[in-house]
Formats: sequence, C-alpha cells, structure tokens
Amino acid sequence: MAIGYFFLSVGVVVALGLVTSWIDRKVTALVQARVGPPWYQPVADIVKLLGKETLVPENSRSMGFLLAPLLGFAGACAAAAVLIGNLIGGNGFVGDIIVLIYLMTIPAIALIIGACASGSPVSVVGATREMKMLLSYELPLLIVVVTALIRAGTGGAADFRIGSLIAFQQESGWLVWSVSGIIGFVVLVLTTQAKLGLVPFDAPEAEQELMGGVISEYSGPPLALFKLTKYMLLCMLPIFTGVLLLGGFSFTGWSILWSILKYVVLIVLIVLIRNTNPRLRIDQIMKLFWGPVTALAIAGLVLAAFGL
Repeated sequence: MAIGYFFLSVGVVVALGLVTSWIDRKVTALVQARVGPPWYQPVADIVKLLGKETLVPENSRSMGFLLAPLLGFAGACAAAAVLIGNLIGGNGFVGDIIVLIYLMTIPAIALIIGACASGSPVSVVGATREMKMLLSYELPLLIVVVTALIRAGTGGAADFRIGSLIAFQQESGWLVWSVSGIIGFVVLVLTTQAKLGLVPFDAPEAEQELMGGVISEYSGPPLALFKLTKYMLLCMLPIFTGVLLLGGFSFTGWSILWSILKYVVLIVLIVLIRNTNPRLRIDQIMKLFWGPVTALAIAGLVLAAFGL
C-alpha cells in the first residue's frame, strides 16, 4: 500500500508539474503579447532531452556530476510522497512537515553539488549564488512554518503533522485570515520564488550573465532530470503554501473546483511576479531575505504568539 501511494503521489506531481510548467509559459507569453507554446510542449522538451547524448566535461568529477540530477530528482519524489500522500491518502506521520521541508531542500543541494563537480568556473559561480540563496531564504521560511504551527496549536513535540494543520483550518478557518497569516503569505510567496529560482531571484542561472549557471554544462537525460525536478517543485511549493495557510486541498465534491482555483491563483501570482520584476544581484537577494523578509517573518511569529 505504501509503495502504491509513493508511485501515485510521484505520478500526480510529475503530471501536474508538466501542466503547471505549460501554464507558466503560457501566462508569460500572454504578458509579453505572444501566442505561447502548445499544451504538450513541456512533455516534448523532456522527451527530446532524454533522447540526446549526455556530454560530460573533461575536467569534471564525473560521479558527482552525473549523480547530482538523480539526487535532486529523488529528493523531489520523496517530498511528493510526503506532501501528496497526506492529501490523497491521509497517511502522515509525526513530524512529516519537518521532513518535507528538508526534502524540498535536496534539489537545491543537488544543483550545488552538480555545478561544483562540473569543473566549469561559470557553473561554480552559479553554485556559490545558489548556496548563498539557500542560506538566505530558508530562515524566513522556517519562521513562517513555526508561525503556522503556533496559530494552529500543533506545535507540540508529538505532532508537527501536515494533517493536523489542515484539520485545524477546516474547523477554524484559514490561517491567512489573520495579521500573522497575511505576513506569512507574503514571506512564503517570496521564498517560493527563490526556491524555484525565478525572477527576481534567478541569479544562480542568469542566462544573460552565466549562460545557465548551475546547469550550463548539463545536457541530455541529466538536464531532463533537473528540469523535471524543477517542474515538480513548481507544482509542490504552491501546494505547500496552500496547506500551510489556505486550508489545504480537498478532492471530494465541489471542493475540487475550489482547490483547483486556489492552485491556479497561486501559480498565476508566481508567474506575474516573475514577469514584472528585474533580476536582483546576489548581494541584494541576501540583504532582502536576511533583512526585511526575516524581520517581517519574525513580526508575524510574535503576532501569532499573542494570538493575532
């Protein structure tokens, strides 16, 4: 049964990630007054890359270079099993929300490992930027998670369950309908943008500066795995936001339509931010997350502690 839930969860996230990627590209095209790609374009891109030759740089550490995409994809699959498994099967466990946060960090670590193993100075610059971003946005993200747990009263050592968080919101209302919830939502949107490496936080790839940065040396199936991992995160991070602050997602009756609407609104918000802001320098990104964003998250935590 557990294995079945794992493959079902991964399949759902992969399929929804591909669809979400198409929505991202389609909305981007509409913002730029273009037609945009057909609905099957993300699938075609992955299939095409899977059929290409894998080129390994001569001065790379080939084992680390080739294993990094597998590590990132495995982390995304495990995160999908924890997150979607809770929504479709209710098979959570004590502390699953903590495990989920760590699993969603693995793809970024895999990018850093792969870029450092590539032997390319351009990729190494991208890896240092990815590392600095990771150290910058994780703190406010964790503070928002703690804030949500405090508001839901599930902060005991014996809990930290995604299911408990959703159940509380179904009974008492969404956590976003509070001052601390609104603050947490703003911080979550910014950290989601950074975890996905989207503008204005795309400094690790920065095509115009680093020719792809962390993934500039990748081709063929390894590049396909990195792209598929990013598609999966593009699917999971809005769902994670919905679980934390927007009452979760339901797949029964008319609630399905409401869940789809919440998900699409979150995706469109992410895409609009991506297309209406300039890229920030890595020092600006660090100052933003270590300064105003972390201060905002702490303010929300204090307000939650006082019941606001």
